[in-house]
Amino acid sequence: MSKLINLTVFREFLKSSFAGGIILFSCVILALIVANTSLYASVMEFLNREVGFESGHIHLKYSWLLWLNDGLMAIFFLLVGLEIKREIVEGELSSPSKAILPILAAVGGALLPAIIYFVLNQGTNTANGWGIPMATDIAFALAVITLLGNKVPASLKIFLAALAIVDDLLAILVIAIFYSNGIHATYLFIALGIFLFLIVLNKLGVKAIWAYLIPGLFIWYFVHHSGIHATIAGVLVAMTLPTTPDAKESPLEKLEHLLTKPVNFIIIPLFAFANTLIPIHGEMIGGLTSKLGIGIILGLIAGKSIGIFLICFIAKKLKIAQLPEGAGWKQIFGVGLLGGIGFTMSIFISILSFDDSMLIEEAKFAVLIASLCAGLLGYIVLNAVSATKKTQVID
Repeated sequence: MSKLINLTVFREFLKSSFAGGIILFSCVILALIVANTSLYASVMEFLNREVGFESGHIHLKYSWLLWLNDGLMAIFFLLVGLEIKREIVEGELSSPSKAILPILAAVGGALLPAIIYFVLNQGTNTANGWGIPMATDIAFALAVITLLGNKVPASLKIFLAALAIVDDLLAILVIAIFYSNGIHATYLFIALGIFLFLIVLNKLGVKAIWAYLIPGLFIWYFVHHSGIHATIAGVLVAMTLPTTPDAKESPLEKLEHLLTKPVNFIIIPLFAFANTLIPIHGEMIGGLTSKLGIGIILGLIAGKSIGIFLICFIAKKLKIAQLPEGAGWKQIFGVGLLGGIGFTMSIFISILSFDDSMLIEEAKFAVLIASLCAGLLGYIVLNAVSATKKTQVID
């Protein structure tokens, strides 16, 4: 019964990610159109308008864009944290035999792109962007593989989902450790104190979701002012939500169900629209051939696919892991290409990497181009493998 519910949750998640990916793609196209028309100035003026509240001791007045990137995206990270914890407790990461391949694949698919970027950009003013090509966009990647329907085995879709979830965890750690500003210890200790309080609530068996979310708002505030990026607060809160491996719906699963559609259909599309308002000009297109652009494009397309494939090959040869049931090496390579769809997290890290707005725009544009190419190549490879297998069966 527990396995049946897990499969149902995964199918719902997959459907939501597929539809969310379509909406996400539409928002990107709309943003690029708006950014290159007369509407761009008025839209940016709105996004940069400050709203909120501030006093001598409380500062909560920011632009709409910052509220989106630091506030609403914390909800996205809350959902990511819930997915990670559920997979650890009862899903594809719940045992070493299940978890080892997607974990290793995610690590290989994160390290090689970072190395490629760093080698190309070391000693330049763009060297800090090494984290940009490390990430996989779970919504877009699952949307593409879902388009293939039954042409790929269900086990391969589960493998991609688990890989992307571990990839998100790695990206969260990278942001927390390497892309945070100077740490303000007082705020950080207060946030950690509230986090420990939520752990105590969990141990006491408190099931009410609001008992975790209300203190979570305070964690967000203090993390935001501590110098660590505020979105990490979402992950911290997620880790404290109670869950169980049995069939009964836990508070964690209930909150995950509540958040999945708003995040996939509202928050991520809004983030995509606001952060891909990129006026395209000659200098930006030329930036694709700069060390920054080449590092991102090579990292996401070549680094991701080779890194994922190579680590899976080594793990299989060492007999420490098995390939997903019904999947072959060409399909693993195709999934590796889909891992190169960086988009949401890559754009997010681009914003954190540079102070120069031109470098941020060039990085975003390179991420868009690389993600589009990786998605198309991954689809073509997986579709071609499926067609070959059908021909062999007919012969």
